[in-house]
Amino acid sequence: METSLHRDLKALYAGSGARFEAPLGAYRIDVLCGGRLVEIQHGSLAAIRDKVKSLLREHTLTVVKPIVVRKLLVKRACKDGPVVSRRTSPKRGTLLDLFDDLVHFTGVFPHERLTLEVPLVDAEEWRYPGHGRRRRWRLGDYQVEDQKLVAVHATYRFQTAADLGRLVGCPLPQPFHTGHLAESLRVHRGVAQRIAYCFRRTGAVREVGQQGNTRLYEFAPARKAS
Repeated sequence: METSLHRDLKALYAGSGARFEAPLGAYRIDVLCGGRLVEIQHGSLAAIRDKVKSLLREHTLTVVKPIVVRKLLVKRACKDGPVVSRRTSPKRGTLLDLFDDLVHFTGVFPHERLTLEVPLVDAEEWRYPGHGRRRRWRLGDYQVEDQKLVAVHATYRFQTAADLGRLVGCPLPQPFHTGHLAESLRVHRGVAQRIAYCFRRTGAVREVGQQGNTRLYEFAPARKAS
């Protein structure tokens, strides 16, 4: 079932005369406006990997991957019932969450016909108890009724591997390893390893040696997507 968040993002990306859920060959396209194709993907990028690969053979495509940086949880007493509470989720999304999905999308990105846009958004998530109104709320015991767009803070656009590399705002030693990357981005080493994998697979960095068992990298010269 389409969420309000998905529907609202489609509306944001639609131009004059746009068609929604438009048939194109074997697929339906979220937004089709002239020759511009837009796919909104709140779930895993891996789920649309084959679709995107197929479309890129002949079309220019924008994939929109929203990241929820702030979520308001709205609980109902039951399905379609009155609201019993509202609270802000302690979980906060960040732009670096993109790499959780990009790990499974590096076989597609970068591509000369592909633009990846990442809006950072606030959203409401409406919930109701998962086992009927008589059962008390428990951790994980709920159904998600809908997600709604509240605000868009910023949108980041990625077309090349170099665009990804620019997410590292602080200088790194040359060469660098994932420990340096973790310190620069203020993330755990495991997260830095995932980011380095994406950098390597997309061509943002190249491996230049080892320090013990640790791989060493340098940022590659900027090049066009292929």
